[in-house]
Amino acid sequence: MFILFNNAYGLKEGSEVLMRGINIGYVDAIRIKYDYVLIKVNINVSYILIPKNSLVETSQTGLLNDTVIDITPLDSIMSHDIRKVDVFSKSCIKSKFICNYDYIQGERGLNYDDLVRAATRISQRFDDPDLFNLLYLFLCNTYNASSELIIITRNIVNKTALFYDYLHKFLLNQI
Repeated sequence: MFILFNNAYGLKEGSEVLMRGINIGYVDAIRIKYDYVLIKVNINVSYILIPKNSLVETSQTGLLNDTVIDITPLDSIMSHDIRKVDVFSKSCIKSKFICNYDYIQGERGLNYDDLVRAATRISQRFDDPDLFNLLYLFLCNTYNASSELIIITRNIVNKTALFYDYLHKFLLNQI
């Protein structure tokens, strides 16, 4: 099959193709076009069927940041859908599965560069003195509000106890 990406994202010939975390194939060839990168993928096992409604992403794995293609089916497939599917036949086009030489759109997935960039932005936010001042004001206001709530709750309890005593004395005098 062929996968179209906006960028190669570190893929190279020989990169693994995974489906649900299991190696099912490899990148056979990469061709750069003006608007996209075309990746030819070989699937090792003929009985592996990839649903057309699948999420195809690049991901970086391992200590050396190896880039792989990860395929995640999005639909549940019934066993009767799988029977009689031959990805090499012309009738495969009508099936729910990707056929031989089909094209599918790929997306950028997990990437360590994005993770580092996001962590840097978060750490810069926590380094902002205005943020800490706002957090301090929020905590002070929360403390003051909870103190007032405790005082109001005690007053309600006291008034309820007084009301109970008066009601109890009134009912005893009525008997």
